[in-house]
Amino acid sequence: MKRSRLCQLAVAATCVLAAGVAATPAGAAPSSNGDRSDVPTFREFEASTFRDLDRQYIVNGDEATKNRTELRKYYDRMVGSDDSGSGNNELVVNTVYGTDDVWSPSQAVNLTYCVSTAFRSQQANVINAMNQGAALWENSSSRVEFTYVPSANSSCRTSNNAVLFSVEPTKTTQYIARAFFPSSADSQRNVLVNASSLMSSGSWTPGNILGHELGHALGFRHEHTRPEAGTCFEDNNWRPLTPYDSASIMHYPQCNGTSDDLSFTSSDGAGIRALYGS
Repeated sequence: MKRSRLCQLAVAATCVLAAGVAATPAGAAPSSNGDRSDVPTFREFEASTFRDLDRQYIVNGDEATKNRTELRKYYDRMVGSDDSGSGNNELVVNTVYGTDDVWSPSQAVNLTYCVSTAFRSQQANVINAMNQGAALWENSSSRVEFTYVPSANSSCRTSNNAVLFSVEPTKTTQYIARAFFPSSADSQRNVLVNASSLMSSGSWTPGNILGHELGHALGFRHEHTRPEAGTCFEDNNWRPLTPYDSASIMHYPQCNGTSDDLSFTSSDGAGIRALYGS
């Protein structure tokens, strides 16, 4: 089905790994059958896109875009892309200028992180969920290892060079969690978590939610950007690693996904092995 050239618009609570699963993500544009009349101007798009308290724009549900210039580049890619997805011939890896967005082999086995003490009484819950989410990927590839560094927790920020990335509480209730890609700047390398929502998201277990976010940190895009999903198209900056998997941990259930709990699948395991090795 032909979708509008800007299918995924502003991020709202139902669109960013939200507790309530909507039929379609908030802000999704209707099908246009090639008619660009429903494509918003950049100014309209910017106005409807959620901007977090750190001033980064959140697109595609849980991906941070650094500033207005980067948001404009994202918008231009959406408007100018072929939404059929055919530009890539077909779990998908993010690409930057045609190159896989991944960690080096030495860095992939040393993905260090801290969990901020600012979570207070919820810190232990977030630590456990991170352990569970990391294990999903680590159990499928010995070439990937997340390492928790408790000694960095008291100063757990992106500026802490003792770790590769930080896990910090959100300062908004607009989403459950957001993440970053390997190519993200140091100042963007954090996983932000709304701990209260994380622990009360119904069938979406805390470990699976953070497993999804760590998938982004490893370089994986949303599975539903593939044409087979028929909705929620994002862009063509990806390369297929496995056949389309509607039940993937990287596939939003509300985007024609077939999993109701964001569980890790055998295809997800095959994807991490294809990208980093077995």
